[in-house]
Amino acid sequence: MTLSYKNRIAIYYMGVTAVIIALVFVVVYLIVRTTVYHNLDSALSYQAKKHTKEIFIEGDSLRFVNKAEWEEREHKEVDIHPVFMQINDRDGRIMDKSPNLKDQSLAYEMNPEFVDPHSRLLGGREIRQAQIPLIKDDRVKGYILVAMSLEDAKMVLKNLKTILWVFYPGVLFALFFIARFLAGKSIVPIKQITETTNRISRKNLNERVNLPAHKDELHTLSTSINDLLQRLQDTLEREKQFTSDASHELRTPLSVLKGTLEVLTRNPRSAEEYKDKINDSIREIDRLSGIVDQLLLLARLEKSTLSGQQSVILVSVMDEILQRHRQDINLKKLRVQVADPENLEVITDKYYLDLILDNLISNAIKYSYADTTLLISIKKDRNQIFCKIGDRGIGIKQEDLNMIFRPFFRSDALAHKQIKGNGLGLSIVQKACELLKINLTIDSQVNSGTEVTLVF
Repeated sequence: MTLSYKNRIAIYYMGVTAVIIALVFVVVYLIVRTTVYHNLDSALSYQAKKHTKEIFIEGDSLRFVNKAEWEEREHKEVDIHPVFMQINDRDGRIMDKSPNLKDQSLAYEMNPEFVDPHSRLLGGREIRQAQIPLIKDDRVKGYILVAMSLEDAKMVLKNLKTILWVFYPGVLFALFFIARFLAGKSIVPIKQITETTNRISRKNLNERVNLPAHKDELHTLSTSINDLLQRLQDTLEREKQFTSDASHELRTPLSVLKGTLEVLTRNPRSAEEYKDKINDSIREIDRLSGIVDQLLLLARLEKSTLSGQQSVILVSVMDEILQRHRQDINLKKLRVQVADPENLEVITDKYYLDLILDNLISNAIKYSYADTTLLISIKKDRNQIFCKIGDRGIGIKQEDLNMIFRPFFRSDALAHKQIKGNGLGLSIVQKACELLKINLTIDSQVNSGTEVTLVF
């Protein structure tokens, strides 16, 4: 049988409480029992000391001096809590005893001079008995034996035990229902969370869990679920935007290709016109291939893991990339300054590092004003290596800085139609930096330039 959550909580709570209550009841019983016996033993000691003063000791003779008064009092009164007295000499012979003992006698311990109070039977009834030496002239003359009935004490302990045994299951039974009720009240927010999450679907991600009034564990759980839903919604929105942008970017070269081919088929053309149109088509195909390659690279970066890393000299990678872009640098008459006084090395994946730096340097070249300087610096501060790539170019609007890593986004693209690009480069750079655990930041001012910082 599968128990509900609140029943399981109630049972666990009742089980733990049952153990605790059992221990408490045992401790209470032992404390009461110890107290009862302690008080009884104190009374025995008091009676012994009191009646020791009433004992006549002369030579080997030991007797109570007021025994006649005891006998007279016993005839007139009924003693509810009788105290039994007996005097024995050193050899254990009974010398005298209280009238209430009649033909009975208290058991004598032969050897010890002092016997701790202990329980015995007297005429079939339980008694508590103590044996105390009688000393005169520094010599033990005999012993006084004092006893009191244990029946009242036993009755008290028996009644207490009965009450505890009867009360114990009743307490557990009540605790179970109280715990079950409280557990039910406690999981109401969980039921609300379940109901809310059941209403959420791909088409309805705007629903959120109501936060509990108290900032407890359930509040934390609700907040985490809401954050998760927000992340899912943001991811789906990005996917929708990405799909829309990708469709648009892919449709444009396809439309150009279709239009060019339709023009070629309408009327006969000269060889030169065919050649021009075919070259236009090839350029669109190259553009389409470039977009597809970058999209595949983005998808691969989402699932990539680092298979192996090696020591890479940053300035060497920079030199290789600058050589690849030498023609574009010369075309814009750019000056390049590279500062790396220590030839610093990093342990990383060279392919992805080259991919990151190539995209960043390519952007710096494309967006720089002609006849300006590219500043590249590599330095170490404590245990971190900082690589900065700065240009003096058109820059990025401040309101666009939080969107530049979105696929196909280009800041103020209509104002810079002459600059080729599809807005995928920085998305690839961001994914590659996340893979290599490189911290990436971009600072930019319109018409002043952009500085990209990589922290290894």
